[in-house]
Amino acid sequence: MSKKILLIISSMLGYLFISSVARAEVDAETAYIFNTFLFLVCGFLVMWMAAGFAMLESGLVTSKSVSTIAAKNIGLYSIAGMVFWVVGYNLAYGISPGGFIGSFSPWSDASNLDTGYSDGSDWFFQMVFCATTCSIVSGTLAERIKIWPFFLFAAILAGIIYPIEMGWQWGGGFLAELGFSDFAGSTLVHSAGGSAALAGAILLGARKGRFDSSGKASPMAPFASSSIPLATLGVFVLWLGWFGFNGGSQLALGSFDDSTAVATIFINTNLAACAGVMTNAVITRLLFGKTDVIQMLNGALGGLVAITAEPLAPSPELAMLIGAIGGAIVVFGSSLLLKFHIDDVVGAIPVHLFAGIFGTLAVCLSTDVSLAAQITGILSVNIFVFVISYIIWSIMKATIGIRISAEAEEMGTDTVEVGVSAYAIRD
Repeated sequence: MSKKILLIISSMLGYLFISSVARAEVDAETAYIFNTFLFLVCGFLVMWMAAGFAMLESGLVTSKSVSTIAAKNIGLYSIAGMVFWVVGYNLAYGISPGGFIGSFSPWSDASNLDTGYSDGSDWFFQMVFCATTCSIVSGTLAERIKIWPFFLFAAILAGIIYPIEMGWQWGGGFLAELGFSDFAGSTLVHSAGGSAALAGAILLGARKGRFDSSGKASPMAPFASSSIPLATLGVFVLWLGWFGFNGGSQLALGSFDDSTAVATIFINTNLAACAGVMTNAVITRLLFGKTDVIQMLNGALGGLVAITAEPLAPSPELAMLIGAIGGAIVVFGSSLLLKFHIDDVVGAIPVHLFAGIFGTLAVCLSTDVSLAAQITGILSVNIFVFVISYIIWSIMKATIGIRISAEAEEMGTDTVEVGVSAYAIRD
């Protein structure tokens, strides 16, 4: 009997020892490697979102504007990649505590074991976030904007506007001091991109014939999407990239707690997107008598945007609720834009601006963050981005022009802007 007792006790002690070893902190170099790995892997997942945006936008525009969309998306990514190195990163992360703006200087590598990860991996991870912000603007203004004024605006957005407002929180600026919370960028990335797109859409005007003489939206037949399958694939690619977007924002993988947190973030991110899809399927069926596949696609994105501000803290049930509301906002937000005669070709403003605002407010449902701090952050970022963007778009409109001619619009941006037809029949 005594041997059995001793065996049981020794087994329990062994289990406790193994458990303690399993939970023991890894050494600094190992943590450095794992954290750097997280940034790099999640960074290329977010970079993959550039492909998702290109596919989604190409599928939702008319067939005579697909090549231009392709050119805009690879162009804006390349621009963001350069200007964020030249000036963007240090504008965001060179801010003094509680400050407003960093320094106008190029990024340089100062990797140190004490930082917990490679500086280069962090730069890459932050750069692809910057490119994502620019991608949001592209689809909204499709089919009537000149490509080179768009590139110029993308350079300013990626190099100056986005880094400044992002640094207010992630760079330790004044919003961080106020207690504003935005885990992965519902406001700092998504609603900021939506605000820039809204300013451009107002000044650019609607596509020719999009609204009739009474101001009512015309039937979509003349503006039929070029490829719903391509748009659907684009959403799935964006969905995949979002795991890097949200999961990487944990900023660490070198411990038991961090690894568990990343897994939880993946689950909540996925649940929110699923809920957004099915909510929009139900809403459009009830309201319009048909299940709108485009709204389902944007419902996934609305759910993803909404959960991005806090994907770790919510329970799975709450994550689905947040995603469902984010999706619903997209449906009703799209109708609201039409009432104001704002032409958003791909629905980026309801998805990113409206759902992003809601998601940032929803942080209060799962954390003890101050509602006043969240509202202050939302207003500060969106007013800043909208006003500066409106000024820049206005200056370009008055000088170099931002819209193609009516004749060019009739022919299509592919013919006028890039000279390549995406779906031309060749011998």
